[in-house]
Amino acid sequence: MLYKLIILYMLDRIDEYTLTNSQITSFILDKGYTNLFNIHEALSEMIDEGFISVSTIRNTQHYKITNLGEEALLYFENRISISIKQEILDYFKQEKINLKNESEIYADYFYNENQEYTVECVIKERRDTLIDLKLNVTSKALARSICDNWRAKSTDVYQFLINELWVNSDNENTSN
Repeated sequence: MLYKLIILYMLDRIDEYTLTNSQITSFILDKGYTNLFNIHEALSEMIDEGFISVSTIRNTQHYKITNLGEEALLYFENRISISIKQEILDYFKQEKINLKNESEIYADYFYNENQEYTVECVIKERRDTLIDLKLNVTSKALARSICDNWRAKSTDVYQFLINELWVNSDNENTSN
């Protein structure tokens, strides 16, 4: 039960972001709270019970607390010691950049009905989606390459699009 509460607490405190399987297991295993089998069993049970949701992005599972999970945490949060809560918060401070980047900037691809690959590149800031770019490409290699490069080049692409699409109001008035 304690690992389930730890996971719910982690997902609740990360707010609008998601946590990956490796981030959750890394924290719990590093602190020695339980073993890998128990973590995966707890995650699976909480998904089945509706306490957390999972989405898969490029073979990486991302977990998010549901309303039911938040409600359960309200009832049982007092069973998590203050020291464990502090360890979780310290972990988030220590890993903030990694947690934020994995949740905010991601890309994935899938084979579509036109026998091409659709690549979806996303940048999120808090709960807002800044960009959700979908591209159709002809090969899996190209789709993979775009996904692999998205994290490093996403800011430049976003800035380029803003610069190219922004119409200066002064320029607009003089051309009318």
